[in-house]
Amino acid sequence: MDSFELNKIAGAVLGVALLVMGLNMLDGIVGAPAKPKVPGYELPGGEVASAAAAAPAVAEAPIEERMKTADVGRGERAVGSCKACHSFENGGANKVGPNLWKVVDGPKAHIDGFGYSAALRDRKAKGEKWGVAELDAFLKRPSAYLAGTSMSFAGVTRPDQRADIIAYLASLK
Repeated sequence: MDSFELNKIAGAVLGVALLVMGLNMLDGIVGAPAKPKVPGYELPGGEVASAAAAAPAVAEAPIEERMKTADVGRGERAVGSCKACHSFENGGANKVGPNLWKVVDGPKAHIDGFGYSAALRDRKAKGEKWGVAELDAFLKRPSAYLAGTSMSFAGVTRPDQRADIIAYLASLK
């Protein structure tokens, strides 16, 4: 094969590549979509409603009322996921979180030597105790009740389940 044949092959390949690129440019010019005035998609309805605004807020009963129907057995089952970080038996070892034996009506940050957050140690210094209402608020959303807490748990959303858990914790004496 001589150099003239190689030039013809190379010219054919480059010609096809040039033709494809030219057709692609022409398609972009002729078939370009119109740009919207506002980026994004228009949603039907015209209003954006959040899920929280759509659902009516249900007022939860006071913890004292919920404690009347709370069940220790249901509470013991409900703390199953808590056992990854806490122990519940008398003299049990501290884990990531402290042992919760005798926590109800006891002082906050009740175990000496445990690495509580500064926020909880400050509450202990003020003489605060873990009453039923305090535990209910803490279990609902720990970070909202105690800013700066090191407990990364999201919280227990069901009010009746929180009451069951508190009834179980109150039985640990």
